[in-house]
Amino acid sequence: MKKSSILVIAVLIISTLTTFAQNNKAIIGFYNLENLFDTINDPNKNDEQFLPEGDYRWNTERYNAKLEALSTVISEIAKLDGGLAVLGVSEIENAQVMKDLAATEKLKPYNLQVCHHESPDRRGVDVAFFYNPSRFRFLDTAAYPLVVPNQPQFISRDQWLMTGILDNTDTLYILVNHWPSKSGGEKRSLPGRIAAGDLSRQIADEVMQKHPGAKFILMGDLNDNPNAKAIMENLGAKPKAKDLAANDLFNPMWKLYHDGIGSYAYRDTWEMLDNIVVSAGLVNATKGYKYNSAYVFRKDFMFTKTGSYRGYPYRTYAGGNYQGGFSDHLPVYIVLTK
Repeated sequence: MKKSSILVIAVLIISTLTTFAQNNKAIIGFYNLENLFDTINDPNKNDEQFLPEGDYRWNTERYNAKLEALSTVISEIAKLDGGLAVLGVSEIENAQVMKDLAATEKLKPYNLQVCHHESPDRRGVDVAFFYNPSRFRFLDTAAYPLVVPNQPQFISRDQWLMTGILDNTDTLYILVNHWPSKSGGEKRSLPGRIAAGDLSRQIADEVMQKHPGAKFILMGDLNDNPNAKAIMENLGAKPKAKDLAANDLFNPMWKLYHDGIGSYAYRDTWEMLDNIVVSAGLVNATKGYKYNSAYVFRKDFMFTKTGSYRGYPYRTYAGGNYQGGFSDHLPVYIVLTK
């Protein structure tokens, strides 16, 4: 056999094995992009800080640097074993900033598509999805406004549900969130997160009742740790996968948090504000994809090396001063396997 023929066969074998591996493993992640605003004034949004003449002197150079930084992180996630299928994001101004990010040199090869919904948030930030169309076939979306009892003036991000088919085999229902922050203190802000937990639970129950055994994933910056009341009681996310009932939810980030791992640093303490919660149907699946493991994505280049924020995520702004980093949050992700 000629050497050229041997080489062709070898390439085909490697290609087949690679495709097989990718089709038996998939990465589903979430990343708070920390105020990814464009530089254009939107009269319908509170974006004045992020304008060239605004407090942050947010100009084209800084915007492009932010895109480049974020693309570095996301492209590294995409290189993980299994490949990135879906990435939920928060703190983005609009669909265009997502498209600009997807078009960067490092992300363009992945052909990431955007699934975005304009929320009524006062700051003008939304939640959205990137998805890889070669792995995930988009089907449908639904938006769920957050209402807080006895607070008629309350406005926040909608919860955004995307349905699609992974690798032509598994229907996934993925809900991306950005729950109300602790601004104003724990007591004052807690009703917002309790309402968010109740709404997320309602959505999960609707999906699982309509589709028994549904493979449901909730992700987002929940602005609370896995042991918080809103997550454990209102959302009902259990800390252990053992003995889950049919419509139970499991939070794999609980163990990571218990082991001292976090996605956000505050006052020299690591917190797990970014959670990915999965349904019993995904944990106990007997065919197709099932939940395998959960991680916080951490690389040395993503951390501040000097100064008072040493060891913290290398962010875009710190103390009002431009740093030129990535985000104040670290990404989180789960691995699905067949």
